[in-house]
Amino acid sequence: MVLAILSILIIWQYRLVCYGIAQAKGQLTILYKAQAIDKILADSSIPDSIKQKINLIQEIKKYAIDSLGIKPSDSYVSFYDQQNKPILWVVTACEKYSLKPYQWHFPFLGDVSYKGFFDEEAAEKEKKLFTERGYDTDIGEANAWSTLGWFKDPILSSMLKKHEGDLANLIIHELTHGTIYIKDSVEYNENLASFIGNKGALAFLKYKYGINSSQYHQYIEGDEDRQKFITHILNGCNSLDSLYKGFNADLNDSIKSKQKMKLITAIIYSLRTIPFHHPEKYQKLIEQEFYPNNAWFYGFIQYRQNQSVFENEFLVFHSNVKLYLEYLKKKAANNFSE
Repeated sequence: MVLAILSILIIWQYRLVCYGIAQAKGQLTILYKAQAIDKILADSSIPDSIKQKINLIQEIKKYAIDSLGIKPSDSYVSFYDQQNKPILWVVTACEKYSLKPYQWHFPFLGDVSYKGFFDEEAAEKEKKLFTERGYDTDIGEANAWSTLGWFKDPILSSMLKKHEGDLANLIIHELTHGTIYIKDSVEYNENLASFIGNKGALAFLKYKYGINSSQYHQYIEGDEDRQKFITHILNGCNSLDSLYKGFNADLNDSIKSKQKMKLITAIIYSLRTIPFHHPEKYQKLIEQEFYPNNAWFYGFIQYRQNQSVFENEFLVFHSNVKLYLEYLKKKAANNFSE
């Protein structure tokens, strides 16, 4: 009887089961090939620059746990060499004339507005499937992810290319997911991790290097540029949302598409008017004639739209990350128990 029920469930959720198996295989392959960091640090053939970044990640993790209130975990005690190749691709899909994302449903995680793949061909097939269904789609390479403590997430070689502040942001971002995760609330989870990652990085840089250090000032400049860029794109999202909501029901898709592309082009090209510290990083979007779609724009909503909400709450706790995170953990526990 149990076998019969199991067989029915597998048939009913065949694609999900196959996806789960492929993801488990990809994750386990990485975990199997990852090497303990003690072994890496003891290997005389490994460059000191790599060892320094690995040690820095250990410092960041310890600081995050001891000083920020991040939940202890077994992550980042091993190292996986990607050999300069991406290993995870993320697919997103959005309605053609709305910034409403498609939601994939997963056991335990709930509804999620993106889908990851350890196989690029499988990711491209998923993207093609939703493009053919009429969605705006986007596929991007991920340089980190969190398994929420289910596995020992390794250090990836691509992480070591980042500057100190960006590396701290990344590590704390991913560890935040393992500290607080609300089912069916991707925007909350990602916005929170982005917020804590940024504030935590600033606190770590101040603690380790000091506010007069090049590492601190480099991160501050990069963060100011990033905030200008994000604000501009989020304003663009609001403009797109207003455009879509203003479309008449009988307006044909050809006219909708022309108005949509005109606005998107204006949003991207007006980046040249923003006074960035390092404009070359953002101006290349214009030079490459980059024309994003709704799936790309939604990514900024997913990760960044609610930062002001967290900022206002953060000030109540005197800009103390640990106190604020303790409040958020209690809040999440209370919501979960209700």
